[in-house]
Amino acid sequence: MKSKHLISILDLSLEDIVEIYAVTMDLKSKQKQGVQYTPLVGKTLAMIFSKPSTRTRVSFEVGIYQLGGLGLFLSGQDMQLRRGETIGDTAKTLSRYVNGIMIRTFSHKDVEDLAKYGSVPVINGLTDLEHPCQALADIFTVIEHKCRANTLKNKIAELKNLKFVYVGDGNNVAHSLMLLAAKLSMNITVITPSGYEPDKPIVRHAQDISKGTGASVTISGNIEDIKDADVIYTDVWASMGKDAEKEQRMSIFKPYQINAAAMSKAKPDCIVMHCLPAHRGEEITNEVVDSKNSVVFDEAENRLHVQKAIMIFLMK
Repeated sequence: MKSKHLISILDLSLEDIVEIYAVTMDLKSKQKQGVQYTPLVGKTLAMIFSKPSTRTRVSFEVGIYQLGGLGLFLSGQDMQLRRGETIGDTAKTLSRYVNGIMIRTFSHKDVEDLAKYGSVPVINGLTDLEHPCQALADIFTVIEHKCRANTLKNKIAELKNLKFVYVGDGNNVAHSLMLLAAKLSMNITVITPSGYEPDKPIVRHAQDISKGTGASVTISGNIEDIKDADVIYTDVWASMGKDAEKEQRMSIFKPYQINAAAMSKAKPDCIVMHCLPAHRGEEITNEVVDSKNSVVFDEAENRLHVQKAIMIFLMK
């Protein structure tokens, strides 16, 4: 059955993912040709932000506008949630006003409760546990750059031939990438220092999925496992909410920097990805992020196209 919400990558079947990517390809083509397509005329998306944002806010707000709808920005600091209103009451109220809710916040349970108590589709724009919109845009970017087949189905089938390596903190982005890679039969290796590995239940979920799809989900502490990578992905070493750990993390993660030495171990045509914002000189060097191998700004652009497809998928 088609998913009603996008809270986790686990909400999506393979068929759902293929449908979202097919719509993404069509939307991106239409935009490049200057063709207007407004299937969400009269629809309103409430956008709740408890964390700062550049790409998530702009891509959702521009996206709903381009689809003919209205995006309503709601700061978590300005809402009654801050003064003690429950998530349940907020969900029930907003459901009387809007056609969908996107939320970028800390607690994953808050997103689950919005979906539980509301009656409109809920989109996870980021929690401390998952970042599904980012992962969907990331793998769409991989398909664009690394898969040469003529049809989307065959392009997705090519993913199984790639070695995708994530290097850095085992965070929300790593979680969603592992789950999505497993669903799409793509091999993924997550390389991270001891003590900073991804959430164990998420790893088990991804590995269980991979048993049925023929993919491999590997957790490693060895930067040498970057060898022969087709895709290298990194993220900041201290995500929002981890600022107090930054100095400690800087020394622990230093050997995991994506620099020229790390890139020399990968395939020559390896693409480099980062969800942004990048802390240049920390997890990735200027030399790499600005290199011909880098696709970070294509990746950022694809947030717009993929999220438009997600809104159509859930709200049309």
